[in-house]
Amino acid sequence: MTFDHTYDVVVVGSGAAGFATALGAADEGLSVLIVEGSAKWGGSTAMSGGGMWLPDNPLMRRAGAGDSRAEALTYLEATVGETGRSTSRERKEAFVDGVTDFVTTAEKHGMVFARSADYPDYYPELPGGKIGRAIEVEPVNSRTIGDWWKTINAPAAMPVKTDDVWLLGRAWSTPAGFGRGAKFVFRALGGVVRGQRLTGIGAGLATSFLRAVVLRGRVPLWLDAPLEELIVEGDRVTGIRITRDGRSVTVGAGRGVMLAGGGFDHNTEWRRRYHGIDGSPSGNPANLGRPIELAQKAGAAVELMDDAWWGGSLAGAPGHGPAFLVGERSLPYSIIVDAHGERFANESESYVDLGHHMLEHDKDGVYWMVADARHARRYLRTFALDPKNNKAMREAGITAKAGTLDELAGRIGVDAARLRATVERFNGFARSGVDGDFGRGNSAYDRYYGDPTVHPNACLGPLEKGPFAAYRIVIGDLGTKGGVVTDPDGRALREDGTVIDGLYSAGNNSASVMGRTYPGPGSTIGPAVVFGLRAARQMARRS
Repeated sequence: MTFDHTYDVVVVGSGAAGFATALGAADEGLSVLIVEGSAKWGGSTAMSGGGMWLPDNPLMRRAGAGDSRAEALTYLEATVGETGRSTSRERKEAFVDGVTDFVTTAEKHGMVFARSADYPDYYPELPGGKIGRAIEVEPVNSRTIGDWWKTINAPAAMPVKTDDVWLLGRAWSTPAGFGRGAKFVFRALGGVVRGQRLTGIGAGLATSFLRAVVLRGRVPLWLDAPLEELIVEGDRVTGIRITRDGRSVTVGAGRGVMLAGGGFDHNTEWRRRYHGIDGSPSGNPANLGRPIELAQKAGAAVELMDDAWWGGSLAGAPGHGPAFLVGERSLPYSIIVDAHGERFANESESYVDLGHHMLEHDKDGVYWMVADARHARRYLRTFALDPKNNKAMREAGITAKAGTLDELAGRIGVDAARLRATVERFNGFARSGVDGDFGRGNSAYDRYYGDPTVHPNACLGPLEKGPFAAYRIVIGDLGTKGGVVTDPDGRALREDGTVIDGLYSAGNNSASVMGRTYPGPGSTIGPAVVFGLRAARQMARRS
């Protein structure tokens, strides 16, 4: 057919997977177009922590931090196993083998990375586990992207790094936290003095990608251009139909179409169908699953549709979204209980594990994080920084405070005697240093977000000093895991395993190579960028 526009590569979605595909295609000298269905670019990546879990990466080798292909694969087998086609040995190998190409290619195009050297894998005690496999971008001056900043899908510009967060949480309670807090302040002030708007974490990663791909690589990015149809000629996907400026537009793709439009986290109908809950997502509101639906219509197989990047989130006040909890639940002087006032899991475990345990324990139930006064007094809690939101949460019954545990139990509708018994038992564990029920604090990952000044266990502190507070916790997520099944080069596969010519998928648009777990910090974005780049390399090899 005759297209309105024609490119070698057409990318649907402007998150990390889409940008990495476009970066690779531009690096190969191919013509590329990125189309974004919403009015904002950056996807869930721009809203995220921006870390990328990339084992055996070049930054580790430059620092002399020991890692290897064999150890990375051993760890992936120990954590992920094989839950289907998306987690095959071949795809795990492709992920590990593609790490160096992504990092060096991104650096070649001006992106600057730093290691999160202290951040552990989420199961560091398992075979092949390590500390320091994640990388992130150095905070970047977002003024350099001009008016593009006005349409980024990010809440604000902050010069913070993932590697700062664990220490900033205890900025006024530990010497290391105070030191990192001072470093953060000087970094921010330095940017202001130089007239820069330093931007880190996910917004920084998205900004760095846009500079490399759109500004330096001159790749066009069309906003408000939702995907309407995959154009199939014979057995091959040859282009897409989008809506742009109120009219239907066709775009041909000589080498391939990359679907990198995110998952379906904000599609309530699909969430009920596949997950059995409405969901409390923290990802991009534009993630409605349309690219996955169109891929299925083109014959693509899907996997892991029943799973997500789960976690516990603080319920959102009216007009506000939920606050995904990472470090706050690991800090001492707090526990998470169910509607009966009883603990049910290790509060400090990997967030995806906590989410799975909440689903298994009571997917429709009520959960509360209960803390004593020291939790608020000693630690910086990201969910409590906005006074207006704090007031709204109190008025909505999402938070409660009381002078005694019995009074608090009455306010949140929990049996006082059972809550008191739970706290007394936990306090005994805190004093002995060993959580006899769920092993909280046993792993280096648990302790990463703990308080090393609290002894004998950095994650355990007795709840004994009022006033006591409770925060309603819901089953949240960072995005969905299910999507298109792809081969090691990101090519979409049919149920019989054959390749759909011309169709590719990466990121949360695809079924995750990480299966039902979360091996380390950045296990969403890490595979997204690697498979995005691998797909671009494969497209370049096509005739």
